Amino acid sequence: MNYKETAAQIVLQVGGKENVSHLEHCSTRLRFTLKDKNKANVEKLEAVDGVMGVRQNVQCQVIIGNDVVEVYDEVKKILGELSDNGDQPKEKQKIGAVVLDFVISVFQPLVPAIAGGGILKSLLMLASIAGVMSDQSQTYQILNLIGGAPLYFLPILVAMTTANKLKVNQLVAVSAVGALILPDMTAMLAEGATFLSFGVENIAYASQVFPAILTVLFYAQMEKLFTRFSLKSIRIFFVPMMSLLITVPVSLLILGPLGYNVGTIFSSAIITLYNQFGWLATALLAAILPLMVVTGMHKAMIPYAVSSMSELGMELLYLPASLAHNIAESGACFAVSIKTKDKKLRSTAISAGISAMFGITEPALYGVTILNKRVLYGVMGASLIGGGFAGITAIKGFALVGPGLASITMFADKDNPMNLIWAFATLGLSFVVAFIAVLVLFKDKKVEEPKETVDLETAIGVELLSSPVVGRVIPLSEVKDEVFASGMVGAGVGIVPEVGELVAPESGEITMLFETNHAIGMKLENGAELLFHIGIDTVQMEGDGFVSFVKSGDQVKRGQKLIEFDLNKITAAGLDPTVICVVTNQERFTVSSFNLEQEVTNDSDLLAVASL
Repeated sequence: MNYKETAAQIVLQVGGKENVSHLEHCSTRLRFTLKDKNKANVEKLEAVDGVMGVRQNVQCQVIIGNDVVEVYDEVKKILGELSDNGDQPKEKQKIGAVVLDFVISVFQPLVPAIAGGGILKSLLMLASIAGVMSDQSQTYQILNLIGGAPLYFLPILVAMTTANKLKVNQLVAVSAVGALILPDMTAMLAEGATFLSFGVENIAYASQVFPAILTVLFYAQMEKLFTRFSLKSIRIFFVPMMSLLITVPVSLLILGPLGYNVGTIFSSAIITLYNQFGWLATALLAAILPLMVVTGMHKAMIPYAVSSMSELGMELLYLPASLAHNIAESGACFAVSIKTKDKKLRSTAISAGISAMFGITEPALYGVTILNKRVLYGVMGASLIGGGFAGITAIKGFALVGPGLASITMFADKDNPMNLIWAFATLGLSFVVAFIAVLVLFKDKKVEEPKETVDLETAIGVELLSSPVVGRVIPLSEVKDEVFASGMVGAGVGIVPEVGELVAPESGEITMLFETNHAIGMKLENGAELLFHIGIDTVQMEGDGFVSFVKSGDQVKRGQKLIEFDLNKITAAGLDPTVICVVTNQERFTVSSFNLEQEVTNDSDLLAVASL
């Protein structure tokens, strides 16, 4: 993958850098907050090399997979410093979308810290069970405290993410929440404290989530209020002082106890559900997780999981169900890789299967599962069986991280050594059931050989295209770019150019001109959308040697010059000058090629594009 070109295409298709107000990434996705989501072209985003899928709701989420960090870095270079100046009209959102956006923004950034600490504690527990290290040794205790630090300071971490979401002073917000977990404050509350004659409830706020969120929400209102009425000359100290003076006592008296009770009720409700339905709850959750992940609804489980870890130190529903689902995705992908004859799909399935085995399922879901109903049925069935087994054996998770082979120690339990063994059994059962089910159910899509001719008399909406470049025609499969060669972008041919000039092969409208002039798109009168890409990886030349004679929106005629390109500069840069010509909306057309392996001029027939 060319990270730079992928990033450039993504930014272009989300509406340009002017349309981006915020960007972040998780383990597999770029998450854009757009000023106007209607400017994002989802169809073209999905066609970008390296993009596995797109989800658009509150955020525009572009699924990349394992290369997300590298693509993110390149996107950041293009975007530079982002600032939402508020000039853009804000789209009215439903309350559910606003709440989901808030939940994701607050809880998603917490996961790496909690996961890292949790896995460290689980490895220590495994070492203690195996007799490698005594849990009474100071080394063990120090390492255990390190692993427990993220959960202990969870209120501080939550204060940071909430303040960042609300765009208020992060350090003052942290100070307000930090006051709740001061050692002296904790000791005073334990002894029975009062404030202005009001009794203060004895609550240990360390590891709590909801009190911190409510505190920062209230602090944000205080900051805005005092900023509005404060003199500018004293604002630097007056606003923080007054905000802390009011926020912390209100939190101790009202918001802290309220948040504590919300967290307790939240965890108790899930435990009651589990106790009521037993293993069936785990089985059903595992079965519907593929659909929840695809729609983003699994994010709603994060507050519960974080709360459960902070309240109970373990989680007994979501993590066991996730283990069954993740490994089922892996088994399904490896079955597809064995059965398919499609080289591109096989490569994707193997890569996605490995990722799912280690707990990251988005590449499997978007690259394989949701593209084939039979695979989806196999995954859901295997997840149901694996989740049911996990529920019957009542396995518990002790670290908030995507369950998989690498993180399997998250199920190590000193009080119940069988917990880890049952987790391994769930892993094996889910993999085997999914592998066998998909091996039986999956049917490879028939790959039809491209027709060399088309009946021009009976075809509806046919366009006969001349060659846009003088040179030698080669099959698309011989183009030295895996994405184009696989036909994923569209059906067409490659042309090894002899003259550095690209002309319109038929009359139509210019729909896109890449800023470096190395790629251009046009739409024909019959609706066919063409993409001309000059050279392989020529985006690296940053426009040097490329001159365009048209712009987006121009109407052009057959034979009209579109772009001049310097063949000598391309070859001197060590790049392949092959010009790629494809129909990107190929699902609507029959595309036939002419003069393969032949020399052509601008008067030679190249492609026949007929409506289906």
